[in-house]
Amino acid sequence: MKTVAVITGWLLAAAAAFAQGYPNRAVKVVVPWPPGQATDIAARVVAERLQVAFGQPFVIDNRPGAGGAIGSDAVVRSPADGYTLLAASSGPLSIMPNLQKIPYDPLKDLAPASLVARVPFALVTHPSFPAANAREFIAAIKADPAKYTFSSSGTGATAHLFTELFNSMAQIQGTRHVPYKGTAPAITDIINGQITYTVETVAATAAHVKSGRLKTYGVSTKQRAGAMPEAPPLAEAAGLPDYDAAAWIGYMAPAGTPREALARISSEIQKALQSAELKERFLSLGLDPVSSTPDEMAAFMRREQERYGIIIRDANIKVEQ
Repeated sequence: MKTVAVITGWLLAAAAAFAQGYPNRAVKVVVPWPPGQATDIAARVVAERLQVAFGQPFVIDNRPGAGGAIGSDAVVRSPADGYTLLAASSGPLSIMPNLQKIPYDPLKDLAPASLVARVPFALVTHPSFPAANAREFIAAIKADPAKYTFSSSGTGATAHLFTELFNSMAQIQGTRHVPYKGTAPAITDIINGQITYTVETVAATAAHVKSGRLKTYGVSTKQRAGAMPEAPPLAEAAGLPDYDAAAWIGYMAPAGTPREALARISSEIQKALQSAELKERFLSLGLDPVSSTPDEMAAFMRREQERYGIIIRDANIKVEQ
């Protein structure tokens, strides 16, 4: 028993020493997307705060490709020492495992630190669509579904899944999905009147709604979106109480990273997101700031992966391998 007590005491002391000394050199934050994308911007904003809090550089390393899988896999294969982090997001970690083979298991090969943002979406149409509210919109589509189309930034993209989820809950059947190579063209063709509707990010639609080029019937989250406060939640406006969907962004590390490092990162992210300045910056980007403990994020990720799997199976969504 004495030996066990000594070993336990030594381990606790070593953990405490690690926590006090971490980090003592630069930390790399791998962003699996190009510069300027939402995950990249959110990661940079948070990295700036972590750099100030820890007194060490937090260096952004953009590694785009394969829908975020290349950069995510690079982190999985990195040393689990707390000095390589992933700017994680729902696409490569919650959606992709349900759609295609990837070289990692997000729930086993990565260790959560904290969420940093939810990404709300909005149901938008051309301004000329005659429905005055979300319930009238649903009624109009259901009356002649073959007449209407919805766009997304690609088959299996978050916008595709959230629109399919909306259609399913609203019992809309028969509208045609038109996938595009990116968000901008998917929205442009709604503005031009060639596509009827989509559920796309508030970040991508807010300016068009404000200018009158798009009309919105509500947002995908049960709470109003900070960047589009005038739009009601579709859960209320459309009478779909269970419709609550948002993409997510967070910080993760390779599995096996010391919990002390993850706990320190999580603690500083939570402090940073209390800043009025940072909150305002996130809202200007169409993001809703949110933080979590590592355990809370782990549970959240399990729920999200299961949820996306259900949407994909129910809508029979498949992508070419």
